[in-house]
Amino acid sequence: MKKKGLIITLAIIGTIIFMVIISTIASAISSYNSMVSKQQTVDKAWSDISIQLQRRAELIPNFVSTVKGYSDYEQETLTAVTEARTKFLNADSVNEGVAAGEEMSSALSVWVNAVTEAYPELKANTQFTALTDELSGTENRIAVARRDYNEKALDYNTSIKKFPRNIFAGIFGFEAYDYFEASESAQNVPEVSFD
Repeated sequence: MKKKGLIITLAIIGTIIFMVIISTIASAISSYNSMVSKQQTVDKAWSDISIQLQRRAELIPNFVSTVKGYSDYEQETLTAVTEARTKFLNADSVNEGVAAGEEMSSALSVWVNAVTEAYPELKANTQFTALTDELSGTENRIAVARRDYNEKALDYNTSIKKFPRNIFAGIFGFEAYDYFEASESAQNVPEVSFD
């Protein structure tokens, strides 16, 4: 009788251990799949930013050809724009792309302002006005894409830091994403003059 009770007790303990192992494996699989999904969402959000930055970079040659017809344009600022565009197009990493995108945005803003000050008649040029509007729209889309990226990164980062998922994230090598932050130069208010 004692032997039968011992066997039943061992069977119950074995079943409990088996159930704990199965639930741990199921939790690991579920956590892994969830982290992969969230990681892919963040990667897609970064891709959306990259698409808009690429769109902005593609507008630059159109601006240059439009402005060339208006005599001597601001060569120094144009050089900064084209160099920043080249850096962006040749960026090998996300961080390089972000830095080059910020540099391109800053240089483009300075160049457009310098050109419109030097050649006020450009404001009457429909192609220049259309390009300016398109650039403005692109800048707005970039801002929205950056905000969406930060939201997705926050969701992902929060999920990999919560217990017990943080254990699985460490085991499987999931790392937090950096947030897209405004550069220090963005704190300065740009001077825009259309006089």
